[in-house]
Amino acid sequence: MNEHKIDNKMEINFLALSQNQAFARVAVAAFAAQLNPTVADINEIKTAVSEAVTNAIIHGYEGVEGECGVFVRCCITGRELTIEIEDSGRGIEDVDRAREPLYTSKPDAERSGMGFTVMEEFMDSLEIHTEAGKGTVITMRKEIS
Repeated sequence: MNEHKIDNKMEINFLALSQNQAFARVAVAAFAAQLNPTVADINEIKTAVSEAVTNAIIHGYEGVEGECGVFVRCCITGRELTIEIEDSGRGIEDVDRAREPLYTSKPDAERSGMGFTVMEEFMDSLEIHTEAGKGTVITMRKEIS
């Protein structure tokens, strides 16, 4: 999380079940509401969180959904919202390739390959830390003006 003085923070953990994606996006939006964001900001935050959590569940825990957890951490520093989505799954084999628009490692699963592109478009910054067999942490930041 951010090294500066944190004004507020929260953390949630839930099983890697697809129905928990909606819970995560609403929880983060509710937390972000204290910054008095615009409706557009809230929609962008919810969409980015949805993409990150869905990726953690579908790609991180392929074949073991529900058995493992997803962590969502948020903090507010000034007017900046930082969101971390973490899984302890497979990790991302090729991050550069995964960030390419329309690339999907699951073409048969009707995945669009736009997850990271959407996150980058809606957030001010996106960092990906991943290690094979140990998981992935997605860190997104958005300044709320």
